[in-house]
Amino acid sequence: MKALRYLAVAACCIAVSGTAVADAGKTPPARPFDLQGHRGARGLAPENTLPAFRKALELNVTTIECDMAITKDGVVVIHHDLWLNPDTTRGPDGKWLEKGTPAIHHLTYAELQQYDVGRLRPGSDYAKPFPDQVPADGTRIPRLAELFDLVRKSGNTRIGFDCETKVSPLDPDATLPPEEFARRVIAEIREGGMQHRLMIQSFDWRTLQVVQKEAPEIRTMYLSSPRTLAPGKDGAPSPWLAGFDPERHGGSVPKAVHAAGGRIWAPNQTFLTPAMLAEARALGLVVIPWTVNDPAMMNKLLDMGVDGIISDRPDLVQREMTKRK
Repeated sequence: MKALRYLAVAACCIAVSGTAVADAGKTPPARPFDLQGHRGARGLAPENTLPAFRKALELNVTTIECDMAITKDGVVVIHHDLWLNPDTTRGPDGKWLEKGTPAIHHLTYAELQQYDVGRLRPGSDYAKPFPDQVPADGTRIPRLAELFDLVRKSGNTRIGFDCETKVSPLDPDATLPPEEFARRVIAEIREGGMQHRLMIQSFDWRTLQVVQKEAPEIRTMYLSSPRTLAPGKDGAPSPWLAGFDPERHGGSVPKAVHAAGGRIWAPNQTFLTPAMLAEARALGLVVIPWTVNDPAMMNKLLDMGVDGIISDRPDLVQREMTKRK
């Protein structure tokens, strides 16, 4: 019943007209707009690679978004999936991997460097949304420290980082436990001296609770999606939310984020409405939806007055923003 009630609430939210909360749609954000290059600039270069991060720097995004994983020998690397992705990865023999790939955490950093992630698998569904991605054959999965080094060498002292902890309560054996994972990435970020330029985001809010307690100088961003917000099996609380379920806060995701100590909320683009944005603003939350690649949706969110956008094509967001000047 809780799951049905959640879906009903979500459906009602989707139905809210763009004019339902006029103030939310007309009031521009008071803070600078945060344009985030998703996985660097996935629409233009191989995701979560140094070529993609170079492209993001070239485009002068506000923030580079990326994903963090931890190898068997404790190296913090940048990779989205818990496992090697067969649609982006070729083995030492140059052949595309098949299903049943190893988890990142089950490989040492040296073993991981045998794989090429510089191209999308031709003809795959995964590749279809990114026809403009330029391959970079021979590219390896980078360390987080390499991203920091790249930015330092560029001379860009303003660009920020939005780094996601890739852990899942549904696959606990594929990664370090959330507390240990969070502590390892905190140490890496502090060692790189980027703690004041970086936010840690996650769908698994357990990691964000650790960051807020043990590294308050690092900002946290609360990711949400219908999958992670919905109750678990047999109506149990969602395993993703560290006990801060919207059900306990009148069905409100912004209130759940606020109760968790969050200051930045990253909702799925499809489910954000003017009413939700107004509620989040009233709670003092910054709202940056993901992952926005369609110009029509970009304009809808810009009209709504969001605080930023996460996109695989930050160049297209820039183009739409330029039209408004």
